[in-house]
Amino acid sequence: MRSHLLNDLTAEHYRRSVTEGVERVAAKLATTDRPFTGVTVDALAPAIDAIDLDRPLHDTTAVLDELEDVYLRDAVYFHHPRYLAHLNCPVVIPAVLGEAVLSAVNSSLDTWDQSAGGTLIERKLIDWTTARIGLGEAADGVFTSGGTQSNLQALLLAREEAKADSLADLRIFASEVSHFSVKKSAKLLGLGQDAVVSVPVGTDKRMQTVALARELERCKNDGLVPMAVVATAGTTDFGSIDPLPEIAELCEQYGVWMHVDAAYGCGLLASLKHRDRIAGIERADSVTVDYHKSFFQPVSSSAVLVRDAATLRHATYHAEYLNPRRMVQERIPNQVDKSLQTTRRFDALKLWMTLRTMGADGIGELFDEVCDLAAEGWKLLAADPRYDVVVEPSLSTLVFRHIPAAVTDPAEIDRANLYARKALFASGDAVVAGTKVGGRHYLKFTLLNPETTTADIAAVLDLIAGHAEQYLGESLDRAS
Repeated sequence: MRSHLLNDLTAEHYRRSVTEGVERVAAKLATTDRPFTGVTVDALAPAIDAIDLDRPLHDTTAVLDELEDVYLRDAVYFHHPRYLAHLNCPVVIPAVLGEAVLSAVNSSLDTWDQSAGGTLIERKLIDWTTARIGLGEAADGVFTSGGTQSNLQALLLAREEAKADSLADLRIFASEVSHFSVKKSAKLLGLGQDAVVSVPVGTDKRMQTVALARELERCKNDGLVPMAVVATAGTTDFGSIDPLPEIAELCEQYGVWMHVDAAYGCGLLASLKHRDRIAGIERADSVTVDYHKSFFQPVSSSAVLVRDAATLRHATYHAEYLNPRRMVQERIPNQVDKSLQTTRRFDALKLWMTLRTMGADGIGELFDEVCDLAAEGWKLLAADPRYDVVVEPSLSTLVFRHIPAAVTDPAEIDRANLYARKALFASGDAVVAGTKVGGRHYLKFTLLNPETTTADIAAVLDLIAGHAEQYLGESLDRAS
């Protein structure tokens, strides 16, 4: 069994095995003509259930053959231009190369003696990102597993900085369309979901600062402690960006920690055309970024950034076997001092490889393309009488609803849109997402693929309308 350990004796075996795997994936990518096969759980589950994990195949080729049947054939392929559903981006090749390197070397980014140069590369990328945001010379941060963890850590720091006598007195303010992780974080931090005050949004799906000011004043008058305001730079449903400068003014006025959840909108940090859309982000106390959403990186590649590096002490714990206090005096850089995680992948390498190969402008050009595509998609939807579109995009998301010409019952229209999404997914021709707006069912395009065209958008809209009309026609037949 030692022949499977990666070391100096098995380097050639490693090369052959990985090359065979890469060739399989490359062939799959080259021949995939739709984002999904439409396979169902009931069809796929028996094949996986039948595999006896206690009876290995002992042959890489045989394992890859089996993997083709249980995974590769039916995977959802985000690189396809008609994958338009969730915040999943196609990935750039330099980042995939970085993934291959970091997996093989297997550095752990918690301590210097497990990572060496990896620690310095991550720190360099944190400095690069905080500079792009404009957080100042005292800024710092650390890579995380994703936006949910980043939001949790930011709110942990805010909780500790608030110094309330009782956790029950603390309040977090976030828009009604903010990410669910804000409420989840409040629960994990011992505050309870009721600690999150939901601030109304306008028709543009941006936080109403008048309402925020009112809630902050009410909090103060009730003898409660405003712990943090979470402004969103790219909401999951709408891609909307809260008015950051106005929110920053209110946070300063009331002495509240300002956190910006830019998990989605962080791509604007590299934008050559639309950077001004996140003006005000530089005034935040903490910022969440997900490079694996809008920097075209493989999952996971994310970070939490803070204006004042000293606040990261709230996540610090010293263990004698790992990062004893003496290491601080010896100026040994241990990233675990800043992180909620201990063992942690060298995910920063993927972004490093990307920047050193493509440069920030290359990333920015790709993100600008999808933002511009969304603007064109908005025009198509606004001019199409078959659809109601909710809001003009700030980033690359379009939320819309098929409106049949001959049907006026909202519940029936809901069912038609739900059916259309399900039927489209089952066909595998395209993948779209769904959400609710005002209690009604809507569909959603999240455009993160520069290879997607307006022709793709128009074709998928025709498919959706066809499925919806088919459902309504069958519904009328059943009723007659």
